[in-house]
Amino acid sequence: MKTTMKLMATSCLTLTASMAFADGHMANEMTIVSWGGAYSASQQAAYHDPYMEKTGVNIINDESSAEAVAKLRAMNEAGNVTWDVVDVVASDAIRLCDEGLAMEIDADEQLADGDDGSKASDDFGDLLVSDCFIPQIVYSTTVGYRTDMVGGTAPTEICSLFDTEMYPGKRSLEKRPINNMEWALICDGVAKDDVYDVLETEEGQAQAFAKLDTIKDDVIWWSAGADTPQLLADGEVVMGSTYNGRLFSLIEEQKQPVAMLWDAQVFDLDGWIIPTGLSPEREARALDYVKFATDTERLADQAKYISYGPARKSSAPLVGKHASLGIEMAPHMPTDPENAKNTFLYNYEWWADYRDDLDAKFQAWLSQ
Repeated sequence: MKTTMKLMATSCLTLTASMAFADGHMANEMTIVSWGGAYSASQQAAYHDPYMEKTGVNIINDESSAEAVAKLRAMNEAGNVTWDVVDVVASDAIRLCDEGLAMEIDADEQLADGDDGSKASDDFGDLLVSDCFIPQIVYSTTVGYRTDMVGGTAPTEICSLFDTEMYPGKRSLEKRPINNMEWALICDGVAKDDVYDVLETEEGQAQAFAKLDTIKDDVIWWSAGADTPQLLADGEVVMGSTYNGRLFSLIEEQKQPVAMLWDAQVFDLDGWIIPTGLSPEREARALDYVKFATDTERLADQAKYISYGPARKSSAPLVGKHASLGIEMAPHMPTDPENAKNTFLYNYEWWADYRDDLDAKFQAWLSQ
């Protein structure tokens, strides 16, 4: 829960940063943390390069977002926060906010209005799932498969992951419980609407692990978003989970013999947080950057480079063609009606509450 002390500290930091911003005293270098690969490349083109050209600031890229919560906890404990803006999934933003490790943001005061005149809070709408979270994209975790390794019957549903008789060969799955536990329960007969109620129990967790046990020996576990695309490109796995934008790059840009499985794709949100503990100058720079990087035009621009849906309503009409391929990007978005026929809705708050416990259990299960 948010404490009065946290709110007071946040208010003081925001006031100090606002004063620094007004006086023009902002840091001229910043470290931005993200996920690497095609995703970071899209941010570089849509956000970082234009911002550096506009301001002269030097942006240093770090690809440690998968470890953001643990590293920010350690930095805060040491009193040495070296990151300025961090790209995180929504559930991690909620955790960081609750622990006082991320700044609270007043969307209407500190973010840009929409190009259509809407206030930021209306433009982002329900995607503002935390007081500290600045939404950037809607993406999904889904499965890609080698079209030349699945025989005459291509997979059409998520449970093909667990069907090693029909689709023999290695799979790649992310080395964390999120998505894997949900898919395991769905493929063990649990209705989608009941997944989190079941997963909340010891019996439900045991059921998910038991289902994962059936393919454990056939799994290559990945930690970086670029891993599955590389494994698929090299033919080391027959199928594997990753982010839909990474698969878009593999299929459309690299022309690999890979197809995407949209069934039970897991919708999620990605966006920025600003760590607490920054100097006034660094905080002012971070606020200036996220205001720029999450305006209507910039969020629409990112969709020119990767197939993630922009988080602002006002950006959606501006999504056009891929910057180099010239193909329309809308049909490649996870939110496209044809792709979104059977999605699974990720529960951000549930994972914010249960992540630490299930992380520990998942790692213990992996070591068995």
